[in-house]
Amino acid sequence: MAEIKRDTQVIDATGKAVGRIATQIAMMLRGKNKPTFEPHIDAGDCVVVENIGAVVFTGKKLVQKDYYHHTQYPGGIRRTPMKKIFDHDPAEVLRRAVYGMLPKNKLRDGMMKRLTIKV
Repeated sequence: MAEIKRDTQVIDATGKAVGRIATQIAMMLRGKNKPTFEPHIDAGDCVVVENIGAVVFTGKKLVQKDYYHHTQYPGGIRRTPMKKIFDHDPAEVLRRAVYGMLPKNKLRDGMMKRLTIKV
């Protein structure tokens, strides 16, 4: 079995849309930008994102988008506005977007560990 070679990719988020950055990051974490890509092998790169506080939201997403989670109790749906999460921790918005774009299997946690977001 060949050794997995991981590079470090640096992305500057200044003035870019969150979804556009998230798709780039998901591709790099997954390893789809390499000619040796295989879906069952986690051979992606490490990704460092800088200046996440200067990211841009298109349309009215910052005000209108909500994140939902359920407490597993009857009537336990909880809603958190994106603006509240972005004001508290801008990196969390990008982290959630990337997390949703990665495959829902055992490899996802390892891919997320290689994502570093700097404010």
